[in-house]
Amino acid sequence: MKLATRNHKGRVGVPRRPDAAARRPYLSGFTLAEVMAAMLFLAIVVPVAVEALHVSSLAGEVAARKGAAARIADRVLNESLIMTNWGNGPQNGVISEGPLDFNWTVTSENWPPDSLKGTVQNPVQNMAQGSLVMLTAKVDFLAQGNDYSVTLNTLAGSPTPQTQPATTTGLQF
Repeated sequence: MKLATRNHKGRVGVPRRPDAAARRPYLSGFTLAEVMAAMLFLAIVVPVAVEALHVSSLAGEVAARKGAAARIADRVLNESLIMTNWGNGPQNGVISEGPLDFNWTVTSENWPPDSLKGTVQNPVQNMAQGSLVMLTAKVDFLAQGNDYSVTLNTLAGSPTPQTQPATTTGLQF
Protein backbone atom coordinates (compact mmCIF):
# COMPACT_ATOMS: atom_id res chain seq x y z
CA MET A 1 0.00 0.00 0.00
CA LYS A 2 1.31 3.39 -0.90
CA LEU A 3 1.09 6.27 1.53
CA ALA A 4 1.00 9.80 0.30
CA THR A 5 1.42 12.98 2.23
CA ARG A 6 -1.33 14.70 0.30
CA ASN A 7 -4.62 13.35 -0.95
CA HIS A 8 -6.75 14.62 -3.78
CA LYS A 9 -8.25 17.37 -1.55
CA GLY A 10 -4.88 18.59 -0.42
CA ARG A 11 -4.95 17.37 3.17
CA VAL A 12 -1.57 16.49 4.59
CA GLY A 13 -0.82 13.20 6.43
CA VAL A 14 -3.92 11.25 5.34
CA PRO A 15 -3.09 7.83 3.92
CA ARG A 16 -4.30 7.35 0.42
CA ARG A 17 -5.67 3.99 -0.74
CA PRO A 18 -6.20 3.93 -4.47
CA ASP A 19 -8.60 0.98 -4.42
CA ALA A 20 -10.71 2.13 -1.44
CA ALA A 21 -13.39 3.56 -3.66
CA ALA A 22 -13.66 0.28 -5.62
CA ARG A 23 -14.25 -1.83 -2.49
CA ARG A 24 -17.70 -2.22 -1.13
CA PRO A 25 -18.33 -4.04 2.17
CA TYR A 26 -21.25 -6.01 0.71
CA LEU A 27 -19.07 -7.50 -2.09
CA SER A 28 -16.38 -9.03 0.14
CA GLY A 29 -18.18 -12.21 1.46
CA PHE A 30 -20.51 -15.06 0.53
CA THR A 31 -24.23 -14.68 0.50
CA LEU A 32 -26.44 -16.85 2.66
CA ALA A 33 -27.69 -18.68 -0.43
CA GLU A 34 -24.12 -19.57 -1.47
CA VAL A 35 -23.27 -20.89 2.01
CA MET A 36 -26.48 -22.96 2.12
CA ALA A 37 -25.79 -24.39 -1.34
CA ALA A 38 -22.26 -25.38 -0.28
CA MET A 39 -23.58 -27.03 2.89
CA LEU A 40 -26.22 -28.93 0.89
CA PHE A 41 -23.54 -30.14 -1.52
CA LEU A 42 -21.36 -31.33 1.39
CA ALA A 43 -24.35 -32.99 3.07
CA ILE A 44 -24.81 -35.09 -0.08
CA VAL A 45 -21.17 -35.76 -0.96
CA VAL A 46 -19.72 -36.63 2.49
CA PRO A 47 -22.01 -39.63 3.24
CA VAL A 48 -21.49 -40.97 -0.29
CA ALA A 49 -17.72 -40.67 0.07
CA VAL A 50 -17.75 -42.36 3.48
CA GLU A 51 -19.85 -45.24 2.11
CA ALA A 52 -17.48 -45.58 -0.85
CA LEU A 53 -14.54 -45.84 1.58
CA HIS A 54 -16.43 -48.48 3.59
CA VAL A 55 -17.17 -50.56 0.48
CA SER A 56 -13.59 -50.35 -0.76
CA SER A 57 -12.29 -51.31 2.70
CA LEU A 58 -14.60 -54.34 2.76
CA ALA A 59 -13.56 -55.36 -0.76
CA GLY A 60 -9.88 -55.17 0.16
CA GLU A 61 -10.35 -57.16 3.35
CA VAL A 62 -12.44 -59.84 1.61
CA ALA A 63 -9.89 -60.13 -1.19
CA ALA A 64 -7.02 -60.59 1.25
CA ARG A 65 -8.91 -63.18 3.29
CA LYS A 66 -10.09 -65.04 0.18
CA GLY A 67 -6.46 -65.37 -0.86
CA ALA A 68 -5.56 -66.80 2.55
CA ALA A 69 -8.61 -69.10 2.47
CA ALA A 70 -7.64 -70.36 -1.00
CA ARG A 71 -4.13 -71.17 0.24
CA ILE A 72 -5.59 -73.04 3.21
CA ALA A 73 -8.07 -74.95 1.01
CA ASP A 74 -5.25 -75.92 -1.34
CA ARG A 75 -3.08 -77.08 1.55
CA VAL A 76 -5.90 -79.10 3.15
CA LEU A 77 -6.89 -80.63 -0.19
CA ASN A 78 -3.28 -81.64 -0.95
CA GLU A 79 -2.88 -83.17 2.51
CA SER A 80 -6.07 -85.17 1.98
CA LEU A 81 -4.82 -86.39 -1.38
CA ILE A 82 -1.54 -87.53 0.11
CA MET A 83 -3.07 -89.14 3.19
CA THR A 84 -5.93 -90.74 1.19
CA ASN A 85 -8.16 -90.68 4.25
CA TRP A 86 -11.17 -89.01 2.66
CA GLY A 87 -13.03 -92.32 2.52
CA ASN A 88 -13.52 -92.15 6.31
CA GLY A 89 -16.18 -89.44 5.97
CA PRO A 90 -16.04 -85.65 6.11
CA GLN A 91 -13.06 -84.07 7.80
CA ASN A 92 -13.03 -80.61 9.34
CA GLY A 93 -10.93 -78.35 11.49
CA VAL A 94 -9.76 -74.81 12.18
CA ILE A 95 -6.55 -73.22 10.94
CA SER A 96 -5.37 -69.90 12.38
CA GLU A 97 -3.28 -67.45 10.42
CA GLY A 98 -2.32 -64.66 12.76
CA PRO A 99 -5.46 -63.37 14.48
CA LEU A 100 -7.76 -64.94 11.86
CA ASP A 101 -9.49 -68.33 12.14
CA PHE A 102 -10.47 -70.31 9.04
CA ASN A 103 -12.91 -73.24 9.39
CA TRP A 104 -12.34 -75.93 6.78
CA THR A 105 -14.23 -79.04 5.69
CA VAL A 106 -13.18 -81.76 3.24
CA THR A 107 -15.88 -83.96 1.74
CA SER A 108 -15.85 -86.60 -0.96
CA GLU A 109 -18.42 -87.91 -3.41
CA ASN A 110 -18.36 -90.26 -6.35
CA TRP A 111 -17.68 -88.62 -9.67
CA PRO A 112 -19.53 -88.43 -11.89
CA PRO A 113 -22.65 -89.38 -9.98
CA ASP A 114 -23.77 -91.54 -12.92
CA SER A 115 -20.67 -93.73 -12.62
CA LEU A 116 -22.46 -95.83 -10.00
CA LYS A 117 -25.12 -96.66 -12.57
CA GLY A 118 -22.56 -97.71 -15.17
CA THR A 119 -23.67 -95.09 -17.72
CA VAL A 120 -20.36 -93.28 -18.04
CA GLN A 121 -18.17 -94.60 -20.79
CA ASN A 122 -14.37 -94.55 -20.46
CA PRO A 123 -13.20 -91.58 -18.39
CA VAL A 124 -9.76 -93.21 -18.66
CA GLN A 125 -11.52 -96.50 -18.02
CA ASN A 126 -12.77 -95.09 -14.70
CA MET A 127 -9.22 -94.70 -13.44
CA ALA A 128 -8.16 -98.18 -14.50
CA GLN A 129 -11.40 -99.79 -13.34
CA GLY A 130 -11.29 -97.96 -9.98
CA SER A 131 -13.84 -95.33 -9.14
CA LEU A 132 -13.22 -91.60 -9.32
CA VAL A 133 -13.88 -89.43 -6.30
CA MET A 134 -14.38 -85.66 -6.27
CA LEU A 135 -12.80 -84.08 -3.20
CA THR A 136 -14.17 -80.73 -2.09
CA ALA A 137 -12.40 -78.44 0.37
CA LYS A 138 -14.53 -75.60 1.72
CA VAL A 139 -13.02 -72.86 3.89
CA ASP A 140 -15.30 -70.44 5.78
CA PHE A 141 -14.20 -67.08 7.20
CA LEU A 142 -15.53 -63.77 8.51
CA ALA A 143 -14.86 -60.31 7.10
CA GLN A 144 -16.37 -57.28 8.84
CA GLY A 145 -19.13 -59.40 10.36
CA ASN A 146 -20.17 -61.17 7.14
CA ASP A 147 -19.65 -64.87 6.35
CA TYR A 148 -17.72 -65.81 3.20
CA SER A 149 -16.36 -69.09 1.85
CA VAL A 150 -13.92 -70.47 -0.71
CA THR A 151 -14.42 -73.90 -2.31
CA LEU A 152 -11.84 -75.96 -4.22
CA ASN A 153 -12.48 -79.30 -5.97
CA THR A 154 -10.26 -81.97 -7.43
CA LEU A 155 -10.59 -85.50 -8.75
CA ALA A 156 -8.79 -88.47 -7.27
CA GLY A 157 -8.75 -92.23 -7.59
CA SER A 158 -10.40 -94.45 -5.03
CA PRO A 159 -8.66 -94.31 -1.64
CA THR A 160 -8.85 -98.09 -1.24
CA PRO A 161 -5.49 -99.59 -2.15
CA GLN A 162 -5.55 -102.07 -4.98
CA THR A 163 -3.37 -104.98 -3.91
CA GLN A 164 -2.04 -107.54 -6.29
CA PRO A 165 -1.00 -111.03 -5.28
CA ALA A 166 2.69 -111.42 -4.67
CA THR A 167 4.50 -113.12 -7.51
CA THR A 168 7.89 -114.68 -7.57
CA THR A 169 10.29 -114.55 -10.41
CA GLY A 170 12.54 -117.26 -11.62
CA LEU A 171 15.66 -115.80 -9.98
CA GLN A 172 17.87 -118.24 -8.13
CA PHE A 173 20.40 -117.45 -5.46
